[in-house]
Amino acid sequence: MDQSLVEKLKTMLGVRVERVEQQGEQLLVYVPKGQAAKAIGSGGSVVRSAELVLNKKLAIKEL
Repeated sequence: MDQSLVEKLKTMLGVRVERVEQQGEQLLVYVPKGQAAKAIGSGGSVVRSAELVLNKKLAIKEL
């Protein structure tokens, strides 16, 4: 996974990103337990804006 993409995700989501896996067209983003709600944002606004900037579908999962 491209390191600059991971850094962009950390900045946009506002949480620590443990790892990122590509699954087809979707990126699985693993965040620490209890941080998924913050990464998703109110009504999905944070993750949706990150998807639009990166032009990739994101799925947030807790470790």
